[in-house]
Amino acid sequence: QVHLVESGGGLVQAGGSLRLSCAASGSGFSIGTMGWDRQAPGKQRELVARITRGSSTNYSDSVKGRFTISRDNAENTVYLQMNSLKPEDTAVYYCNAESRWNGVRYWGQGTQVTVSS
Repeated sequence: QVHLVESGGGLVQAGGSLRLSCAASGSGFSIGTMGWDRQAPGKQRELVARITRGSSTNYSDSVKGRFTISRDNAENTVYLQMNSLKPEDTAVYYCNAESRWNGVRYWGQGTQVTVSS
């Protein structure tokens, strides 16, 4: 199975930046799209950004222009550069990766991002 580990979360002040990373590990798999979702207290999990193996990207309107998703296919790693952070960005951010073989999407354990006023 695919194991995803996020890192880079933490506490920042409004207007600051964070860079999240997520490394996929395992054997016998091929990863297609990767992405980041987030879940704030009292809200449903929502899509933040997605990136295909060919580096085509999609962003939530709420983060467009502030966040940038990228990936390193050779290292099976996806990144999320978050700039101009706002308090409403506070959430647990979950890395995800889709198997090219069976379409199953795997999820990381989540990393907390807290943006203070």
